[in-house]
Amino acid sequence: MNASVSRVPCTVVTGFLGAGKTTLIRNLLENSKGKRLAIIVNEFGDVGIDGEILKGCGIDTCPEENIVELANGCICCTVADDFVPALDQILSRTPKVDHILIETSGLALPKPLVQAFQWPSVKSRVTVDGVIAVVDGPALADGKVASDMDALQAQRAADDSLDHDDPVEEVFEDQIACADLIILSKSDLMDTAGAARANAVIGEHVARAVKVVPTAQGKVDPSVLLGLGLAVEEDIENRKTHHDDELDHEHDDFDSFVIDIPSIANPDELAKRVALAAEQENVLRVKGFVEVGGKPMRLLLQAVGPRVNHYYDRAWTAEDERRSRLVVIGLKGLNRPAVERILAG
Repeated sequence: MNASVSRVPCTVVTGFLGAGKTTLIRNLLENSKGKRLAIIVNEFGDVGIDGEILKGCGIDTCPEENIVELANGCICCTVADDFVPALDQILSRTPKVDHILIETSGLALPKPLVQAFQWPSVKSRVTVDGVIAVVDGPALADGKVASDMDALQAQRAADDSLDHDDPVEEVFEDQIACADLIILSKSDLMDTAGAARANAVIGEHVARAVKVVPTAQGKVDPSVLLGLGLAVEEDIENRKTHHDDELDHEHDDFDSFVIDIPSIANPDELAKRVALAAEQENVLRVKGFVEVGGKPMRLLLQAVGPRVNHYYDRAWTAEDERRSRLVVIGLKGLNRPAVERILAG
């Protein structure tokens, strides 16, 4: 199906926590070749870290006012309250945007979001160009959808009332089921055998003919991802997911909170503490900005389970509030005091 030329195309970028969605989108921004883009970023947590990363790109074709952050909960649960007003805001921009990128939270289900594009007030103005699912290659090579599943499996085994698949597995499977293209991230961290295992896992869950594109550092030619013209909202009911018979759903299996830590002296030491928190507590994801004593640059830290990356993304500005703030996402019952003690050192 072809999208109407009068409607603005939207690409939904979905994927589990830390799979590499923001890195992929940043690469799209840096290689947009003049296409005027806008972004809706959905955070699971109280602070918009991903939005800040994208706003720091300094790219003329996607100015800061074209980046809208939704930090009030999962986008698939708050479509009417948050997504539609954000869409209205972007579509009112002058000059008109050429393409909208929607980065969902790691917990979001794509189908309810795409179904919102069937609403009369939305359908006349925008269309879903395609759904892109980003999956964590090294995790899949290890037979997991995230880097640290041990605590999650232990919680599931201890609950006699559960007679269905792990909720995280269901989220992963629903995202794959709705995808038009799958990005196998971090391919540079896998050998040939690992890549084969990761692709085999994907193959077990894909019911349609969907291409899998291996990437490193999110580098994919925008022509591969944008301009698919699929009008996915017209086909979404044919994409079967775990939640098709549910009127609503919740994410009660996850907790998130924001903590402030003191300025640090050694980023590598902080990385070790983050990895320790993932090992000792049910922490799935940590991300945020950190002040390093004596450094004019802002440190960006992102972690998926025990895998921690950090680098200086830009200089602090006069408008910035120089402090170290981290978003922590983990399983329900996450011991916040214990995590705070570990991360604060």
